[in-house]
Amino acid sequence: MMKQYDSHKDSGIEWIGEIPSHWEVKPIKYLFYYTKGSQGQLLTSSYVQDNPGDYPVYSGQTENNGVLGYYNNYEFDFFNSVIFTTTVGAKFMTTKCLKDKFSLSQNCLIMIPKNDNLISTYHYYFLTIDWKYRRELVPVIIQPSLRMEDIDQFYTLLPPLSEQEHIVSYLDDKTTKIDELIQKKLRKIDLLKEYRTSLINTVVTKGLNPNVPMKDSEIEWIGEIPSHWEVVNGSRIGMYSKGNGIKKDEVTDVGNPCIRYGQIYTSYNHSVNKVISFISDEVSSNSVSVKSGTLLITGSGELKKDIGKCIVYEGDDEVWVGGDIIILKPYDYFNPYYLTYLVNSECIRIQKELNSKGEIIVHIYQKNFYEIHFTLPPLSEQEDIVSYLDDKTSQIDKKIDIEKKKIELLKEYRQSLISNVVTGKIKVTE
Repeated sequence: MMKQYDSHKDSGIEWIGEIPSHWEVKPIKYLFYYTKGSQGQLLTSSYVQDNPGDYPVYSGQTENNGVLGYYNNYEFDFFNSVIFTTTVGAKFMTTKCLKDKFSLSQNCLIMIPKNDNLISTYHYYFLTIDWKYRRELVPVIIQPSLRMEDIDQFYTLLPPLSEQEHIVSYLDDKTTKIDELIQKKLRKIDLLKEYRTSLINTVVTKGLNPNVPMKDSEIEWIGEIPSHWEVVNGSRIGMYSKGNGIKKDEVTDVGNPCIRYGQIYTSYNHSVNKVISFISDEVSSNSVSVKSGTLLITGSGELKKDIGKCIVYEGDDEVWVGGDIIILKPYDYFNPYYLTYLVNSECIRIQKELNSKGEIIVHIYQKNFYEIHFTLPPLSEQEDIVSYLDDKTSQIDKKIDIEKKKIELLKEYRQSLISNVVTGKIKVTE
């Protein structure tokens, strides 16, 4: 059983409710200075890259733990922690504790304690909960931002210094253990995904019978294949065409079903049977439609590894196809589901990357597929491979989903634990 405080009072803050009677509720502006730093406009990504050094520059980005880069100078140097937060964007009010030497770029600020009765880490834990609540109140239709005058209106809780110390020690220990568990599960998910990728690549190049005679495919990225298989180039796998652009403002809630680039790009499955977008008859008249069994391939991506993602459309009705999508109607000697596993496999991914064009946005065109080499087993073996991979990848995907759900539960528990401790619902004494 967790210990509780003997007496409580109303905090006056809706989401908190009651707090221990001897705790205080204080405006943040009475406890902290806040500053954005004087070099924010100067310290852009390119400027930091041109002036490299040992000192981190933090920015409003949330990648790389917020580090924009490492600069040859610093603006701040703190022995004890201060609170950092992002101020603009979808993940604004994302907080962390910083100390030692660093600088700030744009779209972030730091909060510096005004006296020695404050432990920044306690208030960091408090703000992770309070600001999550505030973020959820911001309408999605506006650009979210956090201004210094906004912080002037916010409140924090102030337990006695000794209790702040106990709370920080307790939460540091517990959250570290939870985070370690989460990292283990993320690693397990990565290993499952790697196994899934390896399994598909092995099966679409070696088949299901490990005892079958093999021959050299003479393609470096494919290696040996069963002696009765063929290797064909992309011009022999089917008929290619291209989708026409469907603008975002042309998409409606009803009308003719369409598949756009984003639905393929974000799909984890190798087939799509549910349409989520629609267009009018007028837009449809200028678009291209396909039927079930057609392959749809993304024509671009931010990274080379992202291009050429492939799904099979398997709906009952014809569907219209948006721009930046390569349409491939397989010949009869290719099972479309086998071909989808093959196009998404490692041996084809490498070839897609080699045939891609562009740097900022990477593209692959239907003519580039003519130069890619594909393995061609007999149709009956393709069907066996599809059945086998459907079963095995389904098992792997279920395991991945289980681990993802465990991670979500751990995150919820972490959040709940912090909330209960920093608001005095649980008494931490050591």
